[in-house]
Amino acid sequence: MADNELEIVDQGAKKKKLMMLIALVVVLAGAGGGYFFFMGSDTPAASTEVTEEGGGTAADGTSVVQGTALYVQLPRPFVFNVAGLSRDRLVQIRVQLMVRGEANQALALKNIPLIESALLATFSAANADELISATGKEELKNKALIDLQNAMLDVVGSVVIAEVLFTGFVMQ
Repeated sequence: MADNELEIVDQGAKKKKLMMLIALVVVLAGAGGGYFFFMGSDTPAASTEVTEEGGGTAADGTSVVQGTALYVQLPRPFVFNVAGLSRDRLVQIRVQLMVRGEANQALALKNIPLIESALLATFSAANADELISATGKEELKNKALIDLQNAMLDVVGSVVIAEVLFTGFVMQ
C-alpha cells in the first residue's frame, strides 16, 4: 500500500513539473513574439507598398492619378545636436519617405546619400526650443521636404519625394 501512495505522489509531482514547463514555454514564446512585434528586425526594409491609389483633381476638374504610394525607409536614424536658449539638446529622428510610383522609389533608393545629406543639413539647422512643440516638428518636416525636393530636383531633374515622415523622434 505504501508503494501505491508513493506512485500517486510521484505522478502529482510530474504533472506539476510538466505544467510549470508548459507555462515557462508559453511565457518565453510570448516575450519573444512581443519583442519581434515591437522591435522588428535590424535590417531596414527597402520599402512598403500601399495599395491605395493617390489622386487629386486637376485645374479642369478631371481626376489625376499620381501613382501608388510607396515608403522608403532610410537605413540609419539621424543623430545630431541642436542649440537652445537654456541648453543644447541631442536629437534622434527616424525618417521614412513617401514616393509615388516605382520609378520614384528606384530614384530615391539610388540617391540615399544625397537624401541623408540634405536632411541632416536641414535638421541640424533647427532650434531646440522650436522642436519641443508639435508645430515646430511639423515646420521641420515641411522645411525638410522642401529642401529635399530642391536637392533632388537639382540632381535628378524631377520631384521624387512626396512626403517626409518622422517614424521616431527623441530629444534629450
